[in-house]
Amino acid sequence: MAAIRLRRACYRWSRVRLPYAKSGAPGYSLLAIERSCSPCAALLGVKECLMVRRSVLGIVVAAVVAVLVFLVGPPRGQQPGIRILTGQEIMDMMLGSSIQASRGANTAHSVGRMKAAIGQGKKFTMISVDDVPDDWTTVTVGGVGGGGAWEHVRERAQKQNLPTVKHGGVRATEALSKYLGKKFNAVVRLEAVQVAGALLLASDLGVPVVDACLSGRARPEIEQQIPWINGIPSTPAVLVTGWGDTVILGKTVDDYRVEDLARAVAVASGGGAYVAMNPMSGRDLKRGVIRGALSQAMLFGKTAREAVEQGRDPVAALVQVTNGFMLFQGTVAKADMHGERGFNWWDVEISGTGTYARHTYKVYVKNENIVAWLDGVPDAMSPDTIQNLDPKTGDAPNGGLLGGYQLGAEVALIGYDTSPMWRTPKGIEVFGPRHFGFDFDYVPIEQLQRQRKVVRNG
Repeated sequence: MAAIRLRRACYRWSRVRLPYAKSGAPGYSLLAIERSCSPCAALLGVKECLMVRRSVLGIVVAAVVAVLVFLVGPPRGQQPGIRILTGQEIMDMMLGSSIQASRGANTAHSVGRMKAAIGQGKKFTMISVDDVPDDWTTVTVGGVGGGGAWEHVRERAQKQNLPTVKHGGVRATEALSKYLGKKFNAVVRLEAVQVAGALLLASDLGVPVVDACLSGRARPEIEQQIPWINGIPSTPAVLVTGWGDTVILGKTVDDYRVEDLARAVAVASGGGAYVAMNPMSGRDLKRGVIRGALSQAMLFGKTAREAVEQGRDPVAALVQVTNGFMLFQGTVAKADMHGERGFNWWDVEISGTGTYARHTYKVYVKNENIVAWLDGVPDAMSPDTIQNLDPKTGDAPNGGLLGGYQLGAEVALIGYDTSPMWRTPKGIEVFGPRHFGFDFDYVPIEQLQRQRKVVRNG
C-alpha cells in the first residue's frame, strides 16, 4: 500500500532536474517537488522514488537500443538515409552533369524533362553509397548508340511500319529484374549526361538514385567504367531496341565483349538501344562506383548558375571548384565528323581569341573529348576530363550531333582529374591514349600543365 501511495504522489512531481541530489540515491537526478508530497518526502533518503526509477530505466533502454541500431543497422522495413531532392538541386544537377560530361550536351532538354516530371508530382530521392545496405541490389540503365547505323534497316523498318516502343529503359530494367529474380532497390547513374534518365527511372520504380556514377564523366565505350576495372562485370545485362526487341546477355567473356555485342545491336537497330546492366549488391557497389558524383554535379551546376547570377565569370568559377585548369578559349574553325561502328568521330580545331590569339587547339573526339593539343603538343588526355564550355554560361554547349562542335562558336575548354580511380593501371589501360590508338602514354593533366609553354596574347 505504501508503494501505491508513493506512486500516486509522484505524479505531482515536475520534470525539473536538480543539479545536485541530496537524497540517498547517488547518481540519480531527482525531480523538484511542485508542492508538498509527504509520502515521497518521508521516503527520501531511504529508497528512490519509483518515478525516478522508471525514468532511469527508460534512459538505459534507449541507450541500449541506440547501441544495437548502430551495430546492426536500422530495423527491418526502415529506410536507410534517403533524402528528397529539391527542385533547385535537380536543376543544378542537370547543368552540373553536362559540365562533367567531357563533351557537348543538351542541358535544356534534360531540364525540360525534369521540370515536366516535377510538374506531374513525381518525387526524386537520393542515397549515399555508405547508406546502401549490403543486401540491396542496384541497377544502371542507359543508352548505347552513335554513328554508322545500318540505313537499310531503318528504311526497311519504315516500309514495314514497325511500331516503336516507349520507355525502353524501363522495359530493359523489368526484363533484367525478371531474369535475375530480384527487385532493384536503387538506381546508379551510368555516365554524366544520362542523369535525367537515372532519376526518372528511379522515380518510376519508387527507389532512390545513388549519389555515385560508374564513370564520373561520359565515355564512349561500355568497358570504360569503374566496376570493370575493379573486377565487377556489367553482365547480366538486357538490351531493348527502339522496336522492342529484347536481347539478354547472361554471360560474356569480359566487358570488351559486352561493348562489342551491345554496339552491334545498336548499329543494327537504327543507331541506338537501351541497356540495363551492372546489377550490383550493396557490398560490390562500395568498390564499383565513383562516390559523390551527383553531389559534385550539383556543386558544379550551382557554381555556374550563381556565377552568372552574380555577374562573375562562370568558367573561372568552374576552374576553381574543379581544382582544374583553364586550357584554351577560341572560335571553332573546323569540326569534321564521320560516323562509324556506332561512334561519332570528330576532328576539331579551335582558333584562339583574347589571351590565346595566334594559338591553335585541336581536339580528338570519339563521342567524347579524348585528347587535346596546344600548338601540336599534347595538353590534356583521357581519362582526365576535357570539357568544352560556353564562356557566357559555363554550360556544355549543344553541338548538334553527339560529341559535336558548332562551327564559328566561341568555346572555352577546361580540364581536371576525373577521379583517382581512373589513374590506376587498369583504368589507364581501358581509357588512356594508347587504348584509342595513339603511340604515347598517359600523362596526368597537372603534369602537362606544368610543362606547357606560357600562352601570351600576340
